[in-house]
Amino acid sequence: MNFDDTPEEAAFRAEVRAWLAANAQPRRGREDKFGAGLDKPQYLAAAKAWQARKAAAGYAAIVMPKEMGGFGGTPAQQIVYNQEEAKFLTPDRVFEVSLGTALPTVAMWGTPAQKVKYLASAFRGEHIWCQLFSEPSAGSDLGNLRTRAARDGDGWVINGQKVWTSNADIADYGILLARTDWDQPKSKGLTMFILDMKAPGVEVRPIRQASDEYHFSEVFFSDVRIADADRLGPENDGWKVMMSALMKERFSLGENFSGDLYAQLIGLAKQVVWGERPALEDPRVRAGIAETYLAQFGVELIVRRGMSAISRGQSPGPEMSAVKLIGARAFQTGGALAIELGGAEGLVAAEALGAQWRLPQLLWLAAPGARIAGGTDEIQKNTIAERVLGLPGELRTDRDVPFRALEG
Repeated sequence: MNFDDTPEEAAFRAEVRAWLAANAQPRRGREDKFGAGLDKPQYLAAAKAWQARKAAAGYAAIVMPKEMGGFGGTPAQQIVYNQEEAKFLTPDRVFEVSLGTALPTVAMWGTPAQKVKYLASAFRGEHIWCQLFSEPSAGSDLGNLRTRAARDGDGWVINGQKVWTSNADIADYGILLARTDWDQPKSKGLTMFILDMKAPGVEVRPIRQASDEYHFSEVFFSDVRIADADRLGPENDGWKVMMSALMKERFSLGENFSGDLYAQLIGLAKQVVWGERPALEDPRVRAGIAETYLAQFGVELIVRRGMSAISRGQSPGPEMSAVKLIGARAFQTGGALAIELGGAEGLVAAEALGAQWRLPQLLWLAAPGARIAGGTDEIQKNTIAERVLGLPGELRTDRDVPFRALEG
């Protein structure tokens, strides 16, 4: 593996770094956060303005072809840009799903009319997208989804429910997976659609998390009408469309938000006094910090391996599943150590304790969700077992059974 930039990547990195320095404020530390003091509408307006500025400079959709409104660049260039932008105070999360999965799926499967209608304007930040896949009984196994799309003339009528939908409360459009044929096996008879999130019959209910954030929502569909012109890909072949969406690289390599968590733990352990001595001198604390560091360094090495593959024009291997598996655990154990360091005061909101507590507390509160979102720990273990270690796959007795029979 070669972890160094190629000459082309180094030149692009310098170009991006100069543009960012001229257009954004540097991040002084992970406790820095863009938009302090802005309410949600103001933050969204700032995020859209930033996306439009990136689009004008050519950085909004680097890997997308120029004829679709993109930059026409490489995956490695997208990673380089993400790494450099992470060093600056810019709005985050708003366009993560749009650019990571939804719009690349429209670019791959959309008709010429759909591409013209949706892509360029979304790259400019005019529209926000979400991904409507998971359901109460169909999370890790999306083949169990029950949201129904019934034919009605030249369109479809949608009824059902989705859950854990990121950005649903702010999205203008979403890619929606629904069941269109109940007599086919569970992973067949599914169709993907483009949904107007403001259409009649769409109800979004935000889910407030323990961290007092609400990035996720429940979404309910009551006789929602979708024209067949907004079907994305072939009828009853939505599983293939969905898999291509999930396989799209988020190009978030190098943006590991735990960043300097272990360094922050060292700083907190120096401040906190246990038995009249700095907590850092306690061997249990030192062991916890070392464990967090090793997990973070392991993630960094896997990420670099993926970057090395992308630089050679290859796709990262299934071992990238370990990034989420190890990273989510590190967030949870590191955050828990920070809370323990603070004792009773560790449960006080970071606003009262100081900015250095914000990231550890946020990770502690958000880590259980991180171990579920995007594939549970168990799913990641299966991927590693079957595709990395070559172990036999699980028996799946329902693979060829019509879904209607499974419902009975």
